[in-house]
Formats: sequence, structure tokens, C-alpha cells
Amino acid sequence: MKFCIAFILMLVPQWLFVDDVVHIYLIGDSTVANYADNYDPGKDYMKTRYPVTGWGQVFQPYVTADSLSSISIIKADSAVVDDRARGGRSTRTFFQEGRWRSVYKQLKKNDVVIMQFGHNDAAENKPERYVDIEGYKEFLRLYIEQTLQKEAIPIVLTPVCRNYPWENGHLENVHGEYPDAAKEVANEYDVPLIDLNQLSMDAFSKKGQEYVSEHYFMNLPAGKYEAYPDGQNDNTHFQPEGAKIISQLVFNALKNIQWEYKSF
Repeated sequence: MKFCIAFILMLVPQWLFVDDVVHIYLIGDSTVANYADNYDPGKDYMKTRYPVTGWGQVFQPYVTADSLSSISIIKADSAVVDDRARGGRSTRTFFQEGRWRSVYKQLKKNDVVIMQFGHNDAAENKPERYVDIEGYKEFLRLYIEQTLQKEAIPIVLTPVCRNYPWENGHLENVHGEYPDAAKEVANEYDVPLIDLNQLSMDAFSKKGQEYVSEHYFMNLPAGKYEAYPDGQNDNTHFQPEGAKIISQLVFNALKNIQWEYKSF
């Protein structure tokens, strides 16, 4: 009888025995967003948006069951990436539109919230999304505090780099004081920080401006992609190769985080 039970158990898919599932919520802007996941309802991604790719769109393969053992802050047998990022959103508009509320309602103990804002907060020429430095810090504090209230894990990211300015062969910061502001808030709450701005600038600089411009960012020749018949000149958003590089940087940084939840 015991042999029969053991044999039957061998035939059952192993995922049914997973004790815990952690959700990794990604909140942020277009550089994080998943364009292939019903981003434009009723439209074919491959025909209307591809190859634009947010790094969150390709993050799930990096946090498989086999890789989780290398990430000490994830206390589970399995992780599911839930990408809530959306183009054009700043820390303020993401909150005002109720996007954070929907995440907060679902947050559970040991879940992870990875937050990357700054691109749109800094857009002074777009008052509908602009948030000054103090406002930016206040909204990050709100996301951190409410994440901690749920006994979940907040991880603050500085904004990923754009493909300018290049100086003496190195990509430089274009985000002004926003990266430092994110660092200050993470330090204030003693929560994990990933300096994605610096990591991405350094990684892209090693590849060189010509390669990065052609393969990582949305600088496209005319006629190559159905969604961009006239081509595209975009040094903010990623092609799949660029998005995967950023996902790898985030994953590598997660492996280096040593942090334990402290009651808030």
C-alpha cells in the first residue's frame, strides 16, 4: 500500500507540492511595464507595439524555483511576477489612479514590492505627471510604509538610465537628484535599495554607445517592424535585448541583498 501511494505521488506534478508562493509586484513606469500582457486591450502586441519591452516583462524567467535559493529575502518555494507598472506614471499618478490600492489589497506577508519611478516624476514639462523631489520622496515613503504594514518586503530602485548623455565613452546620469532621493528614502527606512541607475549606466558603458543604441534601445530602421513602418528614435524604452540586460542586473542585485523584516 505504501509503495502504491509513493508511486502515485511520483506521477503528480511537483508544483502541486509547493508550500508557499511569493508574489513579486513591480510598480513603476513604462521602462518596467509588460507590453505583451493586455497592455493595449484588443490589440495584437506583435503588430502594434513590438519590439518595445519593459524589463518587468521578461523578469519571470529569472525567478524560477531553481533560482530562488540564491535570493535570501524570498522565503518561498515559488515566485510569481505581477507587473503592475504602466507607461507615463509617476509616483503620484500611480497612486492617484488607484493602481497602488489594487496592489496593497492583495499584498501578503513575505511578498515583494519592487518600485522604480523617476522618469515621469522628473518631467517638469508635463505637469500632469511631474512630482518634485520632496513629493517623490513622500510617495516612496507611502509605498514603503504600507508594504511594511503588510509584512511584505519593499525594494527601492533608482530610475534606470536613458541612452544619454554620453561623455568620454561613459553613459552619465540624466535623472538629476531623483536617484539620490530614492537612496535617501531607502536609507531612512533601512529597506533594500538597488541602484539601477548606476548599474545600468555602467553595464551599457561597457557595451559602448553604438551597440547599446542599436540593440538595447528603441532606435529602429524604417520597414523592419510592422508597428514602426517609419522607424523610431527612442533612447528611453528598450528592445528585448536591453530589457533582458536590465532584468539580469535586477536579479543579480537581488541575490546580494541581505535583509530581514523588522516590525514597523
